[in-house]
Amino acid sequence: MTKYPASYVQYLAHFHGDRDYFECHEILEEYWKATDAGNKQSIWVALIQLAVSNYHHRRKNFSGALRTLNKAIQIFSADQPAVQRLGIDARLLAETLDKRRKNLLNKIPYTSFNLPIQDIELKHLCLEECKQNGFTWGINSDMDNSDLIHRHSARDRSEVISERRMALEERKNR
Repeated sequence: MTKYPASYVQYLAHFHGDRDYFECHEILEEYWKATDAGNKQSIWVALIQLAVSNYHHRRKNFSGALRTLNKAIQIFSADQPAVQRLGIDARLLAETLDKRRKNLLNKIPYTSFNLPIQDIELKHLCLEECKQNGFTWGINSDMDNSDLIHRHSARDRSEVISERRMALEERKNR
C-alpha cells in the first residue's frame, strides 16, 4: 500500500507524461471533491490550479495562466509541509514557480517543466503509471497536438449548462 493517493499518481503521470493538463485538472478535481470539498486552500486545489495555469500558458492566455499560477503559489507557500508530504521539494518548487511567474509576466511562450519530486517511491509509481498508459516521462509537450492544446473546447458541457440553468431558476424563484 502506498502513501500516495492513486489520483495523485495519475495526475503526476499526465503532468510529466502526455502533458494533458486538462486531464490533470479533471483527475484531481474529482479527488479533491471526494476528500476535501469546499476547502479552497487545499493542496489539491493548488495542484489543480498549477495544471490549469500550464493549460492556459500553452494556449498563450498569459493573464489566465498568471492568475491561476499566483493562486497556486499562494497555497503552496502557505502549506509547505503538505508539499513535502506529497514527495515534492518545497524549496525547489517555489523557485521553479517563481521562474514560471516571471516568464508569464514577460509573455515568454510556454515550455514544459517537471515538478521537483524528491521521493524515490513516488517517482517509481509515476514511471509505472506512465508505462501503463504509454507515456514517456519528462517528454516535452506536443505543441502540434491541437486536441491536447484545445481540449476544453471538445468536452461535453451539457451537464454543467443544465446545472447552471437549474441554479438560475432556483434563484429566480426565491
